[in-house]
Amino acid sequence: MMKEVLDFLTTNKVFYLATTGGDQPHVRPMGFVMEYDGKLTFCTSNQKDMYKQLTANPHVEICCLDSNYNTLRLCGKAVFCTTAETQRKALEAMPALGKMYAVGDGKFEIFCLVDAQAICQTMSGDKKTLTV
Repeated sequence: MMKEVLDFLTTNKVFYLATTGGDQPHVRPMGFVMEYDGKLTFCTSNQKDMYKQLTANPHVEICCLDSNYNTLRLCGKAVFCTTAETQRKALEAMPALGKMYAVGDGKFEIFCLVDAQAICQTMSGDKKTLTV
């Protein structure tokens, strides 16, 4: 089931991740996701508001739309798993990240989603729930 969610996110290239800062939601476009250790894994910089929001409240929601208007909504808890290995894997998965980050640079952070659940819905309203 994780593969289905990963394929949806990577095929459609841009998805939107929502965090909360205080009582204000914040949504931003994302383009990097990989599978690591059986989990959906993402990255950010510890210099960004997103990192501060995730450390204060790790609950996130992701939304993605495909060309046929099918949607994927994914919610879970962000857990940081930054190591030299996860950083290397991310740079291998998306070499363009190397323009912003390097292994051990002190700002490149990797996080995965735990307790994640995805809802896939067609434009006609057919819905299925996947545990990721």
